[in-house]
Amino acid sequence: MTDSWATPAGPEDGPGRGTEPEPVGGAGPGTAFGADLHLELRGSGLRAGLMDALREAVRTGRLTPGTRLPSSRSLAADLGIARNTVADAYAELVAEGWLTARQGSGTRVARRAAPRRPAPPAPRTPRIGRRPVHNLLPGFPDLAAFPRAQWLTAARRALTSAPSEAFGYSDARGRIELRTVLADYLARARGVYADPERIVICSGFAHGLMLMATVLLARRVRTTAVESYGLDVHWKILTRAGMRMSVLALDEHGARTEELADAKGAGAVLMTPAHQFPTGAALHPDRRAAAVDWARGTGGLILEDDYDGEFRYDRQPVGALQGLDPERVVYFGTASKSLTPGLRLGWMVLPQELVGEVMAAKGEVDWVSSALDQLTLAEFIASGAYDRHVRSMRLRYRKRRDQLVAALADRDPAFGVTGIAAGLHAVVELPPGTERSVVEAAAWQGLALNGRADFRHPSAQPDGDALVVGYGAPTDSAWAGALDALCRVLP
Repeated sequence: MTDSWATPAGPEDGPGRGTEPEPVGGAGPGTAFGADLHLELRGSGLRAGLMDALREAVRTGRLTPGTRLPSSRSLAADLGIARNTVADAYAELVAEGWLTARQGSGTRVARRAAPRRPAPPAPRTPRIGRRPVHNLLPGFPDLAAFPRAQWLTAARRALTSAPSEAFGYSDARGRIELRTVLADYLARARGVYADPERIVICSGFAHGLMLMATVLLARRVRTTAVESYGLDVHWKILTRAGMRMSVLALDEHGARTEELADAKGAGAVLMTPAHQFPTGAALHPDRRAAAVDWARGTGGLILEDDYDGEFRYDRQPVGALQGLDPERVVYFGTASKSLTPGLRLGWMVLPQELVGEVMAAKGEVDWVSSALDQLTLAEFIASGAYDRHVRSMRLRYRKRRDQLVAALADRDPAFGVTGIAAGLHAVVELPPGTERSVVEAAAWQGLALNGRADFRHPSAQPDGDALVVGYGAPTDSAWAGALDALCRVLP
């Protein structure tokens, strides 16, 4: 087998041993001239093998109609065969109709009918409902509100000032520019003790949790406590890593952290103390202290998911739990709610003793997070644009939550909204036995909606019927329609 990557070439002999002058104005659209061409030659005859390889590339659509091929001289040099062999192969394929050769245009793939490809499988038809028109799922920000112009400005400044080494392999902890501004921001806005040397950049909370699961297993931790309601994707990460789970009950004051004393063998606890997901409770100060006391007394770790801590509407946001004991709490934050999940940027603030272990789990080089995106986010935060964006979105989401509460009160005062005024979702209590029917009715109306039961851990006890209504995702123009659709499906 011979592999070839064709290289750019100037005007020279073509398949008929004439000339192939460079076309005026360049190679034109739909061309691969000057680009690499990969061919695999098989069989005993070089010319026959080359012809078969080219036919197969055209037949499968890898070489599309109109694509310009390398000159005979360039391809022959690449393949290490005689130029006449390539010229003869080109000439025969022209005669067969696979290729065309014209003065001034070089040798190109003939413009024949597009190759037939297998038809894609028919999409599965959902059992109920139709394609959602409105997205009221929790955890989604308003993607249309992403500050494109300000981000572009930050990207230009970051690229202009970036050192050349930023375009190489970066420190596995992440760019020092981002870790430095994050340390300042998190201390100022979330009360986190965040020395840059303790910060590790990751591609989101799930990635960070995977790294911590690896570290915990290396420490012989086999059980992690979790809240009785949360995201199954996080539980699956722990389960796939080989972890067992001990479930903490929830009430209006958050997780019942006193139950940690009975969580036999638990070496860590995963929590959302600032705004429990999805129930919306804030962890009571006494329970925050109890969690830290448990960690200190047992040598355990608290994994704090501060997924939307910046968005508190009824008061100043409560500081992160990490501030109570930076050596026993692993703090996780991301840009997924404040900016967009598409950035795939998150951060971990680690106890000093864990930094090396997390680095070992992550690897010697940062193979996940784009250095250029990190530099842009660093500039975005340092310039004040991040603070301005968060304040703007805080006002927008607060208005939507207020409108949701008012619309439900007009519909029926019995539909109470529970949990603190924070984040991108609210919990709407329902009459007993109605949750599943409301969710199914919403699907029929093209409304993407979750019930509270969708987030219950399999071993947890049910906690009454309710909806978890996300008000972050709809655009401003779609929000009123989404709210009306929600009110129509309520019992």
